Formats: sequence, structure tokens, C-alpha cells
Amino acid sequence: MAATCSIFYSDAFLGHKTGGFHPENPGRLTAVVAALKAAPFGEQLCWRSPPAVADRDPLPAIREVHNLHYLSDLEHLADTGGGLLDPDTPVSPRSYAVALLAVNGWLAAVDAVLQTAAPAFVLARPPGHHAISDRGMGFCLLANAAIAAHYAVQQPGISRVAVVDWDVHHGNGTQALVENHPEIAYCSLHQFPAYPGTGRADDHGPHGTVLNLPMAPGSALADYEAQFQRAVLPFLRDFGPDLIIVSAGYDANRADPLASINLDASDYGVMTHHCLSVQPRILFGLEGGYDHQALAESVVATVAACLD
Repeated sequence: MAATCSIFYSDAFLGHKTGGFHPENPGRLTAVVAALKAAPFGEQLCWRSPPAVADRDPLPAIREVHNLHYLSDLEHLADTGGGLLDPDTPVSPRSYAVALLAVNGWLAAVDAVLQTAAPAFVLARPPGHHAISDRGMGFCLLANAAIAAHYAVQQPGISRVAVVDWDVHHGNGTQALVENHPEIAYCSLHQFPAYPGTGRADDHGPHGTVLNLPMAPGSALADYEAQFQRAVLPFLRDFGPDLIIVSAGYDANRADPLASINLDASDYGVMTHHCLSVQPRILFGLEGGYDHQALAESVVATVAACLD
């Protein structure tokens, strides 16, 4: 049993304002924080703040994947009052600073997992797996998981990193930003057809380090279990990662308003156990999940599995 699980969180993450009716809103985090603090295992959690940007500059890691012009434009948009990157992706005056702090949370969580060999969960927003090199999209500003993966493979003793993306939407940004690096593998289980329309089963990347598993609308745990046993676990074990990063989206929960997959909260505990069976050094970072209660229950199930 893991003695603890580190939770990286800051109230500053609530400062990315998306508007009262946007599904990716600050209430997502407040719901999860309350649920984790009320959980039976609450005393086992180690709550940690991400390093302030003044103390740890995340830009060198961010520049590994993002175009400098995009970063400049994003900063300028926030500084001049905000606006829209696309119809779904708002930027508020604090969004750029919050996105930098979120990256610091992911980077610090990599460090923590490598130092302690215990799991960590980054409870941050804005999410990231749709962001590409020169553009944010799909609620995402900076490609947190890809940035963390590039950073991790540069650390001593880490030769290979696998990103497992169980968000209901394909992480087009993450795949695009890691697929040319043979030391980083990417595996996604995602509803298809669905936004953003990428993630075909025959797309394995230029090095064969990509595994895309499109899931039909209505899929449930039995369908996910079949894919884990048939494809995900063999793919991960064959790759042999020294660290697993999970793009932990929870919009495949049956209660989620933006998708049509029928997972229950407890099913995320099952998938967590599968990932831990491959590599106990594991980092979870929040992506989607837009029904607040379902999101909170699903995160609780994930963290409980890490402690079990």
C-alpha cells in the first residue's frame, strides 16, 4: 500500500475564468478538492502547492513543445483583457499566468514521483491535451502532459515515458507533440467519432509508439477492460516505461454532458490498477470531466486505487 499520494493544487487555478456557462469552469476543482478532503483516506494525502513561477521558470520546459510566437500571442491576449482562441477556448486576464502555474504543477509532480516512487495527482486547470505547438484549442492552452513527458525523459534514470490518455476525447495535441520522440509512447482510449476527429486506430505514429483505441458511443467498463487486456497492457509492457503520465480526463463517465461513454466512477479505479501494474511510478493530471459530482467521485476512485 502506498503511504501517501501527493496532490498538487493551488486556489490560483480558479483564476482561469471561462464564463458562467462554460463547462470547463473553476467549480470542477472546488468539487474535487472537497471530495478528496472528505474521503476516508483524506489523511493519507499530501497536499502540495506548485512552485510559484517566480521561483521556478516553466518556460524552458514549455518551449520544448510550444512555438514562441504562440506563447507571446497568448500572453498578449491575456494582458489586454482576454478573448477567444477558438469558439470553445476563452482566455481571461489571469489565464496565461494560471497556465504557467499549472505547468509548474505537472513538472513538480514529475519530480515528486521520481523522488518518492509514490503516485501524484495534479489537480490543475486549464487542461492541455488538445493544445498543439502553435495554438490552443478545445478548452486547452498549454500541452501539460506533453511538456511533462519531455521534461521527464531528461531526468536521470528515465529513458522512456508513456502517456496514457483516458479522457473521452483524443489528445490530438499530446500525440502531435510526442510522436516524433521514440522515447515517449502515447496511448489513448477515446470516443469515436467525437471531437476533435483525430485518433484513428491505424495511426501508430512514425515510430510505432502510438496506440489509438477508438471506443464506440455507449461503451462501458467491459469494453475498456477488453482493450486493456488485448492492447493497452501489452503495448505498455512492451515499451517498458520508467514513468507513466496519465492524462486523466473523466468525461467518459456516464453522467458527463459532453460525451456518450458509460463508465462509472469506480471504473477509473480499475484502470488505475492496470496502469500501476505496469509501472508504480505514475503521475495523474486532470484533463476533462464536466459533471462536477461525477468528476469528483471519479478522481476519488483514482486516488483510492493509488493508495490500495
